Amino acid sequence: MKVLVAPDKFKGSLTAAEVASAVASGLADVHPAVAVTTLPVADGGKGTIDAAVAAGFRRVRVPARGPTGVPLTASYAVRGGTAVVELAEASGLHRLPGGPEPLTASSAGTGDVIAAAVAAGCRRIVLGVGGSACTDGGAGMLTALGARLLDDAGRELPPGGAALSRIAALDLTGLSEVDIELASDVDNPLYGPRGAAAVYGPQKGASPGDVEVLDAALRHWASIAGPAIAERPGAGAAGGVGFAALAVLGARMRPGIELLLDLLGFDAALTGASLVITGEGSLDQQTLAGKAPAGVARAAAAKGIPCVAVSGRCALSAHALAGAGISAAYALTDLEPDPARCMAEAAPLLRRLARQVAADHVSNK
Repeated sequence: MKVLVAPDKFKGSLTAAEVASAVASGLADVHPAVAVTTLPVADGGKGTIDAAVAAGFRRVRVPARGPTGVPLTASYAVRGGTAVVELAEASGLHRLPGGPEPLTASSAGTGDVIAAAVAAGCRRIVLGVGGSACTDGGAGMLTALGARLLDDAGRELPPGGAALSRIAALDLTGLSEVDIELASDVDNPLYGPRGAAAVYGPQKGASPGDVEVLDAALRHWASIAGPAIAERPGAGAAGGVGFAALAVLGARMRPGIELLLDLLGFDAALTGASLVITGEGSLDQQTLAGKAPAGVARAAAAKGIPCVAVSGRCALSAHALAGAGISAAYALTDLEPDPARCMAEAAPLLRRLARQVAADHVSNK
């Protein structure tokens, strides 16, 4: 019997590779002769580069600007002519040196990383856009790639979303040509009640007044850069980076987990498997909206292979899980009711949990 272990990270506890290793160890404790293949996965958010590296990509570290312009070292993953860029690496919330900067935070660092990958010879960029600290409509990313955003006096705009209210012209004569595939499950438009500022701005420190300022600025930005694209699902991804990628860079957007599974070689890893084990820190309603475990389970079901899941906690009914193609779910909270201990002792608890999965679903035959 062959088992494919393809989990996402347990946020705050274990990387996807650490989850896969703990599950594989637990399976081996019960059935040491069973063939186990591990393939850590991601859906385009934080952890995407780690998953790519685990699948055989090479990590490359480059200088970039953080959301407030502070220099930092970011990384991308490369194999052949393909680079995997994770927006959160340079422009994520965890990259803010102090508190949130909702009006001035920029996506320029993501553009720095893309530009470095292109300069190194990469011709295809897979851009995962989770965890953004900015609501700048992707303007910072474009400027890092050679675009110029000008006010009515011909001066370049300062960074951040609020400044977009003053844009009068977009100069693309110096823009680098980039082939981008956008890995995102966000279906929000750029502006409006479901737009980038209204829905995600408060998570980035925006007050109600800030949200109004940013939404109006994004609306004006769209009138300059691509009004026909602003209302497309996904334009509001990562504070509008999705809009800039689609409207200006001609990016193609695919569901994050679908794109990453193709990139990581999931179909090849699935060959010959009799069982797939996936998982993430919390199995909940967001899981059903296109997160990694649902994508893995869907891909396994398409080949007629059963899938079970492990998690830190599970807030889904058996019916909901079955609807997502997951036949059973095992949670660390089944073994340890204290969430703090589950976080602190995630690896050994997960290994114990995997022994139960092995006993229930794995055969030596």
